[in-house]
Amino acid sequence: MPRTIVITGASDGIGAAAAEQLHAAGEHVVLVGRDPEKTERVAARLDAPWHVADYSDLSQVRDLAAALDETYPHIDVLANNAGGIFGERTLTRDGFELTFQVNHLGGFLLTNLLLDKLLADQAAVIQTSSLAARRFARFDIDDLQGERAYSPTAAYGNGKLANILFTKELYRRFGDQGLRPVAFHPGAIASSFAAASSGPWKFMYTNPVMTRMLSSTEEGGSRLSWLALGKPGIDWEPGEYYAKNRVAKTNPLASDPGLAKRLWERSAEAVGL
Repeated sequence: MPRTIVITGASDGIGAAAAEQLHAAGEHVVLVGRDPEKTERVAARLDAPWHVADYSDLSQVRDLAAALDETYPHIDVLANNAGGIFGERTLTRDGFELTFQVNHLGGFLLTNLLLDKLLADQAAVIQTSSLAARRFARFDIDDLQGERAYSPTAAYGNGKLANILFTKELYRRFGDQGLRPVAFHPGAIASSFAAASSGPWKFMYTNPVMTRMLSSTEEGGSRLSWLALGKPGIDWEPGEYYAKNRVAKTNPLASDPGLAKRLWERSAEAVGL
């Protein structure tokens, strides 16, 4: 029987590629994207249901959670894939730094709002993280909004480290109830995730010459698909961070349970949970 797999950030890039791969494998894929037209086009190719949510507005995340909860009796896999790197420090309408909200708070909120259903289904929760968590993060639990120190690169690295810390704490809190969270690095992918950025990031991911050196969205999507199709505890270990379908090294801070707990508490307070 097909499983229900919800993928955020599915209007293009690795999210759309993974959706196509999982659909081809016979799964029931639910697409979530920020851009209505792009999301609808991907959904039309797959004859799949779709929803729209812009993670720069947490009210849309709450509406999305309500719609998913009402529409789908079961959610077997939630892939928190929405994210991106941006330019100058910007605050959202919710009052949070844009990179931190889009890469971490949105997925944190969605997962928590769907938690009862995810626990009932002993679901897998897949976080799209990045090698940037290890290379670029300058993580300060007392400056999550980048008020004291900000750069687009560090903010992105911090958001991707937050994805891994969230995965670790999610497993610590709910692993004994059957929840199976995991984080992964899809690779350096030729996609539009850096289109809203500037400087070297935008050049690397939008310049036609540079993009030839990057991996395809199909390859990046296959990393997500491998986790979604795999059996937790057999094909992959819950609570871990993967790259190239293997447990990988990441920022040493990811192994700090106290930091993961504090991030959870700060995040819950921020989104009103």
